[in-house]
Amino acid sequence: MPLTPPRRLAAPSVGRAFAAAALAAGVLAASPLHAQGTTAAGAPADSGASAADAGATRALHALFERQWEWSAVTFPEWATYRGDHRFGDRLSDNSRAARDAADRAVRGFLDEARAIPRERLAAADRVSLDLFIDRQQRWLRFVDFPGARGMSIGALGGPQTSMADLLRVMPVDRPERVQQMLARMAALPRRMDQEIDEMRHSARAGWVPARDVLVRALAQIDTQLPAAAAAGGEDVDGTPFFQPFRRLGSGVPAAERPALQDAARGAIRQHVLPALRALRAFIADELMPRAPASGSLRNYPDGERVYALHVRDQTSTSLTPAVIHALGQRELARLRAEMEAVLKEVKFDGDFAAFVRFLWTDERFFHKSPEALLAGYRDIAKRLDAEVPRLFAELPRAPYGVQPMPAHMGPNRAEYYSGPALDGSRAGMFFANALAFRKRPIWGMETLVAHEAVPGHHLQIARATELRGLPAFRRGGFGYTAFTEGWALYAETLGSELGLYTDPYSRFGHLQWQAFRAARLVTDTGIHALGWGRQQAIDFMVERTGVEREFVESEVDRYTSTPGQALAYTIGKLKIQELRERARARLGPRFDIRQFHNAVIDHGAVPLDLLERLVDEWIARQAAAAG
Repeated sequence: MPLTPPRRLAAPSVGRAFAAAALAAGVLAASPLHAQGTTAAGAPADSGASAADAGATRALHALFERQWEWSAVTFPEWATYRGDHRFGDRLSDNSRAARDAADRAVRGFLDEARAIPRERLAAADRVSLDLFIDRQQRWLRFVDFPGARGMSIGALGGPQTSMADLLRVMPVDRPERVQQMLARMAALPRRMDQEIDEMRHSARAGWVPARDVLVRALAQIDTQLPAAAAAGGEDVDGTPFFQPFRRLGSGVPAAERPALQDAARGAIRQHVLPALRALRAFIADELMPRAPASGSLRNYPDGERVYALHVRDQTSTSLTPAVIHALGQRELARLRAEMEAVLKEVKFDGDFAAFVRFLWTDERFFHKSPEALLAGYRDIAKRLDAEVPRLFAELPRAPYGVQPMPAHMGPNRAEYYSGPALDGSRAGMFFANALAFRKRPIWGMETLVAHEAVPGHHLQIARATELRGLPAFRRGGFGYTAFTEGWALYAETLGSELGLYTDPYSRFGHLQWQAFRAARLVTDTGIHALGWGRQQAIDFMVERTGVEREFVESEVDRYTSTPGQALAYTIGKLKIQELRERARARLGPRFDIRQFHNAVIDHGAVPLDLLERLVDEWIARQAAAAG
């Protein structure tokens, strides 16, 4: 379940079975609490708090705390991502017995939550209870589909990338932290055996990833293996697994560093590389011969039911694939008309296809080096930082940066964001694909920064971590893709109010990315509900959006291996825009865009139906306050 990993946005996958389950239960927390924070500016004053039953309230929050602690123990990787390093020497248990135990635990949490008298809780706690119940239910929806749960390899990541990604965010500031890292390396072979065993069971049930997805996974493994052998054994210093040992913190005595680095080399050779090679052999020898050319879920056992669950979870709506497909076509037509208007504005002598070729081939539209690309992103971010206070009543304290993404992600990997850690040891980070500097046009950079950094992912996610009035699972979990990705896509549309898109080419880039997300509605449903082939999906997106073909190929493989996730962006954006216009119409001159934006983001990530209810309540309070 790579997101985004988000993309974006989410911690990289450790295996879809547990990653999807962790996400559904509110466990996945790439961006946990900040040490300081405020209450939710957009939340209602809890006038019912005095009437709430103290016993029910205590029981509710005790349940939240126990489930949060259980998630850290059961999924120690996610604890690391959210800044909890108590279990940094462990990897989660993916055995059949452990999965069954986790399912039982979730059922227990669900039963406890349902037993709490909702009517005796304050308003804010009722919302938290509803969200908690929903997340446990989402976990359990997939229990009946073990084959789908065990198909953990995705185009953006999975067991083939999870160790390198995990080591990247682990602190190495003290010797004991370094020892935790070494212990995790030693635990990898057992964990990888469990992953392989689970994927083998899934394959026997008819669940094998598409061939092109497996090709990408093999390439990701190969880029992490040593390039050549050295006289004393494999030269592992250039692998991503050794990179953390190049940045040992000042708390690690200089005299101890050579021994720790030698221990790391030994652990990489003895544990990490054999585990990766075992996975590679399994993919090449067992999965690849059985891999279908198409990854359409309609071709898998009960695949249509599984896809319906993914659509429901990812969009947090009851929209059917047919309705979503048609919505995407309408949005594409609208955006294409706006893109064509740019051609007329710049007086381009040619059709849409010729204009796209011009934009993708003229050297003036590309930076000359990876460093120049990163500098360009940072300059845009700096400009946006100075402007966002005009559109928000309160901003997060946590900082963010722009870094190149790890090389093993490959040159066609989409940019993504990772949130700040609980303990303040890690800022939020926009990871840019510096390897792809020749394929990242300058005219597309502004809208991308607005999406991944501010006012997009970083502003919303970092703000959520600081809402001290909410329970931890709401501040540190990303359970609702339609909200988080919908917000980021909506944030792109704010660019013109923040000084972006002032030249027509950048405006075209913004429209193109909006069209690309709309095209996902058509392509994702086309693949999984209508049985589109890979080439049909690629050709459709290239023709309708003008995005570079190799990138589209990578994205189509992403949609194939993470069904439904790509639907969330435009669905969420359209809902936020609808709510904004509703608030503007009802409040008239009393409408305050800064307060509206905080009303949207100051509840953490929520499903779209709940967001609508919360915004309607905010509108009513604003109207009442104005008399």
